[in-house]
Amino acid sequence: MALSAGFSLLAAFLFAGAAALQYRAARRAVRGGSDASAAHGLIRRLVRDPVWLTGWGVNLAGFCAQAVALHFGSTAIVQPLLVTQLVFTIVLGTVGTGRRPARMDLLGGVAVSAGLAVLFTVPGAIPPEGEPSRPRLFLAGLIAAPVIIVLSRAAWLRRGPVRAALLGVCAGLFFAATAVLIKLTTADLVERGVAATAADWPGYALAGSTLLGLILEQRAFAAGSLPAAMTAMTMTNPIASYLVAALAFRTLPPRTASAFVAVSVSAALLTAGVAMLSRSAAVEREAAA
Repeated sequence: MALSAGFSLLAAFLFAGAAALQYRAARRAVRGGSDASAAHGLIRRLVRDPVWLTGWGVNLAGFCAQAVALHFGSTAIVQPLLVTQLVFTIVLGTVGTGRRPARMDLLGGVAVSAGLAVLFTVPGAIPPEGEPSRPRLFLAGLIAAPVIIVLSRAAWLRRGPVRAALLGVCAGLFFAATAVLIKLTTADLVERGVAATAADWPGYALAGSTLLGLILEQRAFAAGSLPAAMTAMTMTNPIASYLVAALAFRTLPPRTASAFVAVSVSAALLTAGVAMLSRSAAVEREAAA
């Protein structure tokens, strides 16, 4: 568990740096606009932007660290730890500037830390790792697909923070799917080899979920509200991953009153902490500096 947690925190740090670079590039690509016409051709412009490409390289390094973490631990452990990327974003926004974190930043960091502490210290709060059930994974996909379609459609009928939040939720759902598929694909590689992995579907589904998550993430950034996009993505990912871990990995949800209370308290603390951190001035400075 310690090795998995260490690589999860490394991934969170790398994802924080990547998000700042990609947000800056996305906003420059749409020239400050936030409507559908501004987002037209967005990906084509981004792949020619050195700042965005640097962010994608950092993101790829975070992806590799996440894969190692998922190989040694369950999605219910790894994904909640990725919430700390907002804490790292605050740190990156203050390094070398002489500024100190604001009171809201400190409160947000304390809330996130407390939420994770509750989740990881109360017995039974995190579902034990189990064997994946592929039929249940298909069921989870069938449940998520219409939700993503409805939310992404609704996003284009809104503007600004609402659009960014809706697209952020969609991206977070795809990133949660990516985490599950990483786990299946790395297990295939280690246990069955490259040839068997190439003949199985999880690797191809992984490529698709990663690509779609990336596109939706960039569109969420381009919508113009980094706080709304980051809050939605950062919270959707661990919540969806936790639910999938309980549904599709043959594990049991919290079965005791203390574990159920711990999960509820942890969710409340993490949500409050992420909301405070994502609205930090340091987040905006790091993205726009």
